[in-house]
Amino acid sequence: FLAAAAAAAATAAYILYKQTARKKRLRVLGVIPARFASTRFPGKPLVMIAGKPMIVRTYLQAKKASKLTRLVVATDDIRIKEACEAVGAEVVMTDSDIPNGTERCAQAAERTSGTFDIVVNIQGDEPLIEPEIIDAVVAALQDSPDAVYSTPVTPLKHEEVTIQGRVKCIMDQKGYAIYFSRGMIPNNKSGKVAKDYEYSLHLGLQCYDSKFLAVYPKLPDTPLQLQEDLEQLKVIEHGYKIKVIKVNHCAHGVDEPEDIASIEAIIKRDGLE
Repeated sequence: FLAAAAAAAATAAYILYKQTARKKRLRVLGVIPARFASTRFPGKPLVMIAGKPMIVRTYLQAKKASKLTRLVVATDDIRIKEACEAVGAEVVMTDSDIPNGTERCAQAAERTSGTFDIVVNIQGDEPLIEPEIIDAVVAALQDSPDAVYSTPVTPLKHEEVTIQGRVKCIMDQKGYAIYFSRGMIPNNKSGKVAKDYEYSLHLGLQCYDSKFLAVYPKLPDTPLQLQEDLEQLKVIEHGYKIKVIKVNHCAHGVDEPEDIASIEAIIKRDGLE
């Protein structure tokens, strides 16, 4: 079964490559998945950050991106739907039993009218995501016909390298992802953080070829994906290419309740609304 699945994935990858290499991917759908019943942080999308729900802050930031043809919030919770619609957001209701944000994004794309070449998965827990980064990630996929996925990284503070909630990434010389991990990568002989090395923090933003996103939920889960609990590893393990771009991003996402204070400090420092 696994061999057949791998062969099917390889065939799908080749077909996707031939399709995407022939045309520029122009129409872009932005999707912000938001799930209330998170195991690590229940109710996280509606947690208040400087007077606004986190999901609302993320939506208002993403709305500023110039490359998005359309932007929707994807959720299974009426409370999140109402909070987003209160600020004018378009909301797509998705099933409650979807296992992760990528598959929620795929279902939202299916349920959104219109045809799109690219779907951007904008993590709802990145309330300070810069619209310029969204635009840059879209452009990276448009300029990389051999990739089905693009994503950004930013320099990680050395004191945060060992934090499990900060996902790290390593890339090859051409800017394609080799691996993502919650642990310290690359590691070294001492097992300690190297002060002279620039570690890369993966940001909560994924940009997919729309045809690949339709294939993704059908691909079997993979060992490294399950071990690290990182959806993007399934992409790599099935032989697809992920284009990575380096950006400067001053804030991390909200992984734990303790992260809220530092996000609010940045909002106050920079005079953000």
